[in-house]
Amino acid sequence: MNSASVARTARPNVWRSVILFLSIVGPGIITANADNDVGGILTYSQAGAQFGYSLLWLLIPITIALIVVQEMCARMGAVTGKGLADLIRENFGVKVTFWCLLLFVLGDVGNTATEFAGVASSAPILGGYLNLGNAEALKIALVAGAALFVFLTVTRGSAKV
Repeated sequence: MNSASVARTARPNVWRSVILFLSIVGPGIITANADNDVGGILTYSQAGAQFGYSLLWLLIPITIALIVVQEMCARMGAVTGKGLADLIRENFGVKVTFWCLLLFVLGDVGNTATEFAGVASSAPILGGYLNLGNAEALKIALVAGAALFVFLTVTRGSAKV
């Protein structure tokens, strides 16, 4: 057996192990980057400018707490087959569920507003890079385009991966 045939037979095993590794680690990488949006980056920048490295030690207990909460939520969803609203309603009643979901919706609306504000704030940078004169028109076009993209994704898109 020559070395070329050995390399050919070893290559699929390498790709298989890479794909297996990415399928296991991939959701964790996506979850870890979930909060790296405009509002998060602004908050991280301000906290870093104000406190420097003095809060760095908090990463360890916060990471442990995040792991515990994520694990509990995943297990509750896997075991019961129900979402968060169903579990809150079953344990605390309809009134508490209503107020919790109202707070969730307000948080989502605020997060969406920061996303569109980030798109609008990128217009002068993009306009200067592309030598476009009217930054206000570019802001309107970028925000309208982003809103249209979100609308079409939500109404016509699919959640299937």
